[in-house]
Amino acid sequence: MKLNTKERKKFRVSNKLKKSSPKDRFRLSISRSSKNIFAQIIDDSKSITLLSASSIEKNVKQNNKINKTELSKIVAENLAKKAQEKNIKKIYFDRGVYKYHGRIKAFAETLRKNGMEF
Repeated sequence: MKLNTKERKKFRVSNKLKKSSPKDRFRLSISRSSKNIFAQIIDDSKSITLLSASSIEKNVKQNNKINKTELSKIVAENLAKKAQEKNIKKIYFDRGVYKYHGRIKAFAETLRKNGMEF
């Protein structure tokens, strides 16, 4: 199976994380488009999604006059609240294809401020 450059990079980053991360942590996967950002906390041992948050949810979408970085911070706060309700504090951050820069960096820093460890 031949993969394009983007798929190879995502596969490489995710596999390195899965091999080196401890088994007691869940994976936080990030995806973004030109206007929105999506995040999921995944249990890889059972292959299920535990939590998700995105910028297209009703409570986030009401803030339509803010920039994309601020939108990322709001989504991160929502995800952190949901994780605290389910007693999830330790995760590992799977940035996927994206560089740790801009919206992704703002998302990660906001999660750290709200009590998540990675």
